[in-house]
Amino acid sequence: QVHLVESGGGSAQAGGSLRLSCSVSIYRVLSDGCLGWFRQAPGKGREGVAAMDGSSRTTYADSVKGRFTISRTYAMSTLYLKMTNLEPEDTGMYFCAAVADCSTPSLLMADYPSWGQGTQVTVSS
Repeated sequence: QVHLVESGGGSAQAGGSLRLSCSVSIYRVLSDGCLGWFRQAPGKGREGVAAMDGSSRTTYADSVKGRFTISRTYAMSTLYLKMTNLEPEDTGMYFCAAVADCSTPSLLMADYPSWGQGTQVTVSS
């Protein structure tokens, strides 16, 4: 079972930037599996934000395209989400998710069996 731990959340002004990190306990999942970032705003369901597969193919939600970037570093066994030009609508709990075997990066919750505990992001106007 892969263990995921998010960090890097906090508060930012609209237009600002934050970088989230997700420590991935199993290297093979980081290198060969699919990893995703999801978020949940207060009173709303969880939605996919960005995902990456073992071949570095990525997919993004339309609402974050051009503003968010998903990446990983093998040396630190870490997944990142760089968020720029933040908007108040980006406020929410952000979760890292992983699946060991996948064919394409997905933004569907049901495709990911492993989840972190989340890190809070608050963007003020």
